[in-house]
Amino acid sequence: MKLDAILTALHHYKRYGNGNPEITSLEMDSRAVKEGSLFICIKGFTVDGHEFALEAVKKGAAALLSEKPLNHLPDDIPVIVVNDTKRAMAVLADYFYDQPTHKLHLIGVTGTNGKTTTTHLIDHIFRNAGYKTGLIGTMYTKINDQQYEVKNTTPDSLTLQKTFKKMIEENVTHASMEVSSHALHMGRVHGCDFDVAVFTNLTQDHLDYHQTMEEYRNAKGLLFAQLGNKYDHDHPKFSILNGDDPASDYYRHMTSSHIVTYGIENECEIMAKDLKMNASGTSFLLVTPEGTFPVQMKLIGKFSVYNVLAAIAASLVSGVEIEKIIEAVESMEGVRGRFELVDCGQNFSVIIDYAHTPDSLDNLLKTVKEFAKKRVILVVGCGGDRDRTKRPLMAKIAVQWADIPIFTSDNPRNEDPHQILKDMAAGVDGEPFHSIVDREEAIQFAISNAEEGDVVVIAGKGHETYQQIGDKKFDFDDRKVAIRAIQLKENK
Repeated sequence: MKLDAILTALHHYKRYGNGNPEITSLEMDSRAVKEGSLFICIKGFTVDGHEFALEAVKKGAAALLSEKPLNHLPDDIPVIVVNDTKRAMAVLADYFYDQPTHKLHLIGVTGTNGKTTTTHLIDHIFRNAGYKTGLIGTMYTKINDQQYEVKNTTPDSLTLQKTFKKMIEENVTHASMEVSSHALHMGRVHGCDFDVAVFTNLTQDHLDYHQTMEEYRNAKGLLFAQLGNKYDHDHPKFSILNGDDPASDYYRHMTSSHIVTYGIENECEIMAKDLKMNASGTSFLLVTPEGTFPVQMKLIGKFSVYNVLAAIAASLVSGVEIEKIIEAVESMEGVRGRFELVDCGQNFSVIIDYAHTPDSLDNLLKTVKEFAKKRVILVVGCGGDRDRTKRPLMAKIAVQWADIPIFTSDNPRNEDPHQILKDMAAGVDGEPFHSIVDREEAIQFAISNAEEGDVVVIAGKGHETYQQIGDKKFDFDDRKVAIRAIQLKENK
């Protein structure tokens, strides 16, 4: 596509330099630039892409998008200057990749907890109904059966549009994605044409970025406001809201889309009643406008029921038959790192879970307490360079529910892990706990002290296969560490 053709998507810009080159790709990373690329200079938190403009040209960039005139470049390299390259990048990426989300049935899921499980449930339901699917989230991007690594829960707008274009090329028709509050606030999903927006819940998290709960709530609300203001009979937009969460009333007023609510406590269009739970699964009566149906699923816990209800509601408004939905829900095995059982034949239970907020930890431990025959042994930490105010709250919940709480490192990043544990300990009022900085040692201690019928819960990192200390990531997988500890215990 010629540069002049691409620029028709922009309304205001200044142009320096001559030529109308053929643009073969859009790139924001100078290392990915190749012959014919349009290099987009982005100001990041630590790196300014404008500093790599000359390097990009040397690698073959045919033109540049910038927020200021660039010196020391050849005269035949066009430089397009705009006020905000991130915003312009979203517009250009959508146009360059032929507006791929207009051709997909796209579902976005936002909320503090449950995004990963809910998107995986939606994906599983669609696949069970015979659709080709795509998924973008915390763990990976998946196009049909092929998985790709991701850096952020919600990638930048350029990566997103490239990914959606690839989905179209692979004949994907239905896609679901996690939409973080950071992504919404930063405009990463600008250009994404969502058909359905799902809200799971709102509890404390990311206050290091958003500062207040009100700002955090408002950021998530952008997903519902951005569904648009018009009504399209052939392509209706839907907001799926948790009727048991007070924030849903705020989001209801932010959107003009059709609204479907789900819940357990309050009257909603989609409900779960008569919940029964044990160590092998959860059963309930599913109440829908299409009737009431018994459901017996392998997922455990009330929080899992909420995720399932959200996925059911999103699938129903997307036209999936209720029988196919229930069939998929009942066959769902779970998501890695979300209430994941580690079974090596030991006579006690070990559960790996991503719970890293006060609410998710509270829900996790309440669920475990409902079926634990004996003691609950908990390993939990808090991440460095993140919201410090939740640390004492996490610790308070830990000592409230666990018989043996063990505080340890999560991803310390650039903070002193000893200080993080001191911050956690500030929330404990005279209750006993163990403090072990080394996470592997903490897991080994928990498992070595487990007895028959106990439940060991390892919380905070879930699916992650690394531990970040300083600016480096080291191989670390809670599941593998737990297996080694179990084997060591069994061989003694």
